[in-house]
Amino acid sequence: MRVKICGITQPQQSLAIASLGATALGFICVPSSPRYVTIAQIQAAIAPIPHNIDKIGVFANTTISEITQIVKESGLTGVQLHGEETPEFCHQLRQSLPQVEIIKALRVRSLEHLQTTTYYTDYVDTLLLDAYHPQQLGGTGQTLDWQMLQRFSPSLPWFLAGGLTPDNILTALSQINPNGIDLSSGVEHSPGNKNLDKVALLFQKLGNR
Repeated sequence: MRVKICGITQPQQSLAIASLGATALGFICVPSSPRYVTIAQIQAAIAPIPHNIDKIGVFANTTISEITQIVKESGLTGVQLHGEETPEFCHQLRQSLPQVEIIKALRVRSLEHLQTTTYYTDYVDTLLLDAYHPQQLGGTGQTLDWQMLQRFSPSLPWFLAGGLTPDNILTALSQINPNGIDLSSGVEHSPGNKNLDKVALLFQKLGNR
């Protein structure tokens, strides 16, 4: 199972988190976010980590040209779209970045809203389901209704996000079976400053499953 730790801002923490077992690191490329990082900060954070770790930039309602520039300059291997991007936008981004993993995040409000994931399956590589919050795009600490996801079986791999912590991860995974999990605020001291003890505890819990 893929394990993505998102919202990393400190280069020394990226290496520590990769060493603990993360398969993907997430970097927030949304200027309004408290976890926002620049191209230079991303470069510094990914320079020491192994090549087999996925390096994913999180964008929201950003232009294709800007996403492409940031990906190419910083060395990201994946793009997570966390805004109102349409399937057509995802298709156009694929033309611009054919070698890069495209993840579409959806902030799920209801079972009906969950059906909209099918619109994206031809245009992206991976889905990510996050909790809905009217003001914030992610990192809210709110969990999804896991029971609602028990029958969710898309044709693509998918990440579960939204309020996951070392304390609730086994409960979540006992109810649903995502291909990956994504944690941010659940393993932090404060926005962007990860709690490495909590990250270590997460992998300890996952190892005991």
